[in-house]
Amino acid sequence: IGVIGGTGLDDPEILEGRTEKYVDTPFGKPSDALVLGKIKNVDCVLLARHGRQHTIMPSKVNYQANIWALKEEGCTHVIVTTACGSLKEEIQPGDIIIIDQFIDRTTRRLQTFYDGNHSCARGVCHIPMAEPFCPKTREVLIETAKKLGLRCHSKGTVITIEGPRFSSRAESIMFQTWGADVINMTTVPEVVLAKEVGICYASIAMATDYDCWKEHEEAVSVDRVLKTLKENANKAKSLLLTAIPLIGSMEWSETLLNMKIGSFSTLVLIPRI
Repeated sequence: IGVIGGTGLDDPEILEGRTEKYVDTPFGKPSDALVLGKIKNVDCVLLARHGRQHTIMPSKVNYQANIWALKEEGCTHVIVTTACGSLKEEIQPGDIIIIDQFIDRTTRRLQTFYDGNHSCARGVCHIPMAEPFCPKTREVLIETAKKLGLRCHSKGTVITIEGPRFSSRAESIMFQTWGADVINMTTVPEVVLAKEVGICYASIAMATDYDCWKEHEEAVSVDRVLKTLKENANKAKSLLLTAIPLIGSMEWSETLLNMKIGSFSTLVLIPRI
């Protein structure tokens, strides 16, 4: 099981027997070393999305290399953490959202492995995206959060913006009218690439603020995001530590087969001449 840690949520201490592994991929180097270890005898691979020193801005994350590296390491699942802003009154700072849909507002990111530049991914892949996140993995996370007594929203639409700037108030209000529940800068293209290679992908989003739409509320800032994450990071940690052993004990053959069929059924191969 791969774990991609977002801002302030990439603590390697969750793994037992840790070792580091630096790898390269046909798409370049991942954000940092892969940290290999176990959570209650389940093999896990932790990767800091922005690098362990948080030196990589959202637009510059090598999402292709990150997902490819985890796939090559044998990950069938990838569970990620992400900080997000709330666009709904009922989603309070500190709440967890197990997102199920996304709206893409990015503009500069490579969103497919099948870009015509790599022999390991020949052709064009028109991947279905009606259900971006793995329902079975999401259900485990939702049920685990309930058992732990965490304030958790069982679904939500995230809008991913390019960043690194935050939204204007006009944008924030517009995103609300579009039906978005939370906002972040990293879900796309990460979820799309995971879908392409047949990985069960789920996201633990943690609300840190109300973006900037809410009147009489302090607008989002880096300091506020980090403060809320520091105060609530233990929630995401406990969720991972409890859910991952459950996922490891379940039968996934049919789910993974369906993921594989789905990821390749829309692949149009280049004809050999």
